[in-house]
Amino acid sequence: MAASLSSVDVARLMAEPSAELRAELAGKIGSDLSRPELTATEIKLGQDIVRILARDVEEKVRASLSRAIRHSPNLPRDVARRLAEDVEFVALPMLADSLVLTDEDLIEIIRYGSSLKQEAIASRPNLTEAVSGVLIDQAAEPAVVVLMGNSTAAIATEKFDHAVTRFADSTPVKEAMVLRDKLPVTVAERLVTMVSKALQTHLVKAHDLPPATAADIVLRSREHAIIHLSVGADDIDLRQMVVQMHRNGRLTPSLILRALCTGDIAFFEAAMAVRTNIPLENAQILIHDPSRKGLQALYRKAGLPEALYSAIRAAVDVVDDAEFDGEPRDLERFRSRIITRVLTLVETVETEDADYLVDKLGDLLVHAPEPEAVSGPEAKIADAVPG
Repeated sequence: MAASLSSVDVARLMAEPSAELRAELAGKIGSDLSRPELTATEIKLGQDIVRILARDVEEKVRASLSRAIRHSPNLPRDVARRLAEDVEFVALPMLADSLVLTDEDLIEIIRYGSSLKQEAIASRPNLTEAVSGVLIDQAAEPAVVVLMGNSTAAIATEKFDHAVTRFADSTPVKEAMVLRDKLPVTVAERLVTMVSKALQTHLVKAHDLPPATAADIVLRSREHAIIHLSVGADDIDLRQMVVQMHRNGRLTPSLILRALCTGDIAFFEAAMAVRTNIPLENAQILIHDPSRKGLQALYRKAGLPEALYSAIRAAVDVVDDAEFDGEPRDLERFRSRIITRVLTLVETVETEDADYLVDKLGDLLVHAPEPEAVSGPEAKIADAVPG
């Protein structure tokens, strides 16, 4: 912090009123005005001086004043506003830190100021929803990225939605949104289909997504493992995601069933290993034991509902028997076999899960060029699906 203004400084100013000296003294008087022990008379005198300095013809003088006085509660609002509307070199410290500026001041500058000024405002602590909303509505992309990275900024749900719409093609904005500590679930759901695999994983870890949405994220992020059925694949990201979901109470029986039914055996294996606290390799051996005694023992140790076991076993049976034919949409046909097999046991599946699986089956079959022929109860279910 600059030293206090003294009589020696005043004498120097009278003898040599250079821009450099004025800038030095502006910093000192700005710091002095921030001192808590000032009397009312001293505050008034200091305010009169900074009003004069704020109109100095030299930019460096005004910039020195702005840096020194930006935290002062004694700064007159008219001086704060004047400095905030100055050139960027002068204005940015004031815009980033001064609590004298009102929401009305900030909103006006957002509308007519430069991108750098918008960024400075977006970085301010404890921004109100009013200011954040105008930034999202009118500021340039860099400022909105800064805003989304500002964990203290209050942002209304509808403004998050508008940001997703307005910056749908902006990776930096979407990434900053995903990485916020708290994000409305409806907004997280919209972002799922718009971000990278790594950010999808973070959405599952950090935000309270509904089971169906979480299952869809798992499906997309594990596509390569499904295609190759790479049992034992070394996937650190998957393990970390499953552990985090388990800690947060989101590694639910419903999610595990839905992921398995959409073909993600790697997720199922990781989930069972985490829930039973055993190595992944051991879980894989037990799951794929032909007698299924290992699967049953592991399932019970995992504390999953007994009523759901037959559906889980049916899905694992299809996975272990699967052979890809290399024809178009063989992965979709593989998933449809799993889902139709599980749906023959629909009395053991919760209504919500059954509805989800029927929807998934419809999605898979409606576009398939030649759905695989099935017979028995599976055929009845397949016939019941539109398309």
